[in-house]
Amino acid sequence: MNERTLAIIKPDGVGRKLIGKVISRMEEEGLKILSMKMINMSKEQAKGFYKVHEGKPFYNSLTEFMSSGACVVLVLEGDEAVSRYRRLMGATNYKDAEEGTLRYEFATDIEKNVVHGSDSRENAAIELAYFFSSLELANI
Repeated sequence: MNERTLAIIKPDGVGRKLIGKVISRMEEEGLKILSMKMINMSKEQAKGFYKVHEGKPFYNSLTEFMSSGACVVLVLEGDEAVSRYRRLMGATNYKDAEEGTLRYEFATDIEKNVVHGSDSRENAAIELAYFFSSLELANI
């Protein structure tokens, strides 16, 4: 089934100049990039995006980190894009990530794990709408 999902290259990935390597891996996986842009989230924007985690021990450090520098947000499309991109990313804790995944290869910390991806089709729709306007999504 053809799907769309959100992908984020986090501030550590941008800061370490991994954008090209990460995007190449997305394309090698057969995921089509429909749109992308570089953003700098404010702390409030990061809190809004990660609101589902509010109250959890890592919430403040996560939102601080995600607002600490530039991110690249992307709309990916492909057959089973959500699950395919999640497999490409690897486990959240890079120490548990399988060899060949983005987090296995590039992450340095459980938080500084280079990439984010939607965890379901339903959340993909919500997350895509958070970063891309209906006008941006309508033409792709």
